[in-house]
Amino acid sequence: MTDYIARRIAEPIEIDGNIEKPVWKNATWSRRFVDMATGGPGLYETRTAILWADTHLYIAFWAEEPFVEARLAERDSLIFLENDLEVFIDGGDCYYELEVNAANTIYEVFFVWRDAYRKGGKFDLPQLDVHDPKSYTFGGNFDRSGTSFWRGTHPRGTRWAFTGFDLPGLKTAVKVDGTLNDNSDVDRGWSLEIAIPWESLALLAAGRSLPPTPGDIWKMFLGRFQKLMVAGKEVEPHPAMALNSHGVDDTHQPDAWSKVRFEQ
Repeated sequence: MTDYIARRIAEPIEIDGNIEKPVWKNATWSRRFVDMATGGPGLYETRTAILWADTHLYIAFWAEEPFVEARLAERDSLIFLENDLEVFIDGGDCYYELEVNAANTIYEVFFVWRDAYRKGGKFDLPQLDVHDPKSYTFGGNFDRSGTSFWRGTHPRGTRWAFTGFDLPGLKTAVKVDGTLNDNSDVDRGWSLEIAIPWESLALLAAGRSLPPTPGDIWKMFLGRFQKLMVAGKEVEPHPAMALNSHGVDDTHQPDAWSKVRFEQ
């Protein structure tokens, strides 16, 4: 069973944040996102569409938001601390995380499961240097808590988190339907376009063909986090919405991610 079917296109897409272009109008948009933990209705309408060509993977989002805000402007800021849209791509022994806010500020991390990282192995690369100051060990969203203090809650344990990683050729663009950081009026929301060169996903392909062969299935997290203030206090954790429910409030569970099948 798959959660979404990505269709092939012949021509490249200009990445400008505009999802009103015919190519996206003709795409199949997902169902409304659900609460990531419970599977109940998402707080705001959020949908995604995925297309692919010989050269690139294309992902678009629409996010309803009455007061569009994005204050973080420095690349690789902790974007999850405010409203964002997120894509994770699973590569078996590794996975990639991308977060984007409504100011088009991006945050990227490349993760490698520690049981798969070997000296001289395929992940022992200059851009994945465990001695780099921007490299950390990570146990998941429940790391450093109770009996999961060191290993987190995932059966595979910890992973290396390379926060200095930049995916080559990545392009993102945002379009706000409203006024960014101005809550004197009510906005409709914002859209996001993403283009990723297939050649940049070689480590994540895990032996699969690039571009995919029709019928191939890749696991991805397609989600959204929404900062919510109630009675002057910030709700923690931030409400999370995703294409499908994980059953837990943890994005770092590749086994629970959506199954995306690539077709003609």
